[in-house]
Amino acid sequence: METKTKQNGSAKQDHATVKHDVQRKLAEEAMGKAPVQAKSVSTEKPKINLDDRIQKFEKLKGLATQRERLTQTLSELTKFNYNQDDSASFQIRDSHHLEFKTTNTNLIKLVTTHLQSTLEQRKTEIENEIVTFEL
Repeated sequence: METKTKQNGSAKQDHATVKHDVQRKLAEEAMGKAPVQAKSVSTEKPKINLDDRIQKFEKLKGLATQRERLTQTLSELTKFNYNQDDSASFQIRDSHHLEFKTTNTNLIKLVTTHLQSTLEQRKTEIENEIVTFEL
């Protein structure tokens, strides 16, 4: 701050000097008289490794393939649920050839309904992953 003396001899502080300096500098910058300090903004995109990008692409393809298989399985299961009659059977066999088999339509309906619900949930999860996926 500057101190100025009035004609009557008393001291007065000039508070407007800083404000006027800022206004003068802004006016000079606007008219092109004063150099403008440029902020360094990085507009370059980070370089992406080609192998990483290919791996991400393969992962996206895998997600798309999973979604397609789930869609097909759900379609077949829906057809089964709507076209089954009282003569349906359900069979599960493991790698040791142990098996479980039933013709109980209530049990079959329960299993297929639960399976359909689980597959639909998984399909939704995969679709969300695909939508939010970034290459």
